[in-house]
Amino acid sequence: MENSDRFKGILGCIYQTFDGNELYPCLEEKAAHVLYLVIKDHPFVDGNKRIASLLFVYFLQRNKYLYRTNGEQKINDNALVALALLIAESDAKDKDILIKIITNLLND
Repeated sequence: MENSDRFKGILGCIYQTFDGNELYPCLEEKAAHVLYLVIKDHPFVDGNKRIASLLFVYFLQRNKYLYRTNGEQKINDNALVALALLIAESDAKDKDILIKIITNLLND
């Protein structure tokens, strides 16, 4: 691990509160931020996109949110790869747009 404090900061970020209210109250926002921040902040020496994707899927699975009621994954493997690459190549100013795309895909 390149920077364990950076990784801990990412995990802490998704549970941040302000004035007693969570900054990211819904599960979709938390998952989207895990994916985005691990890719963009590079807490690991190598494999940040792969690790971010794994953590994203694990977080959704752990919270029983990975699958739709019909048993289909909310975001399939190809879409997840495309999202990871899009995030990696994106400009930091596009963060809010990318988070919104991810949350919309999870809600669709």
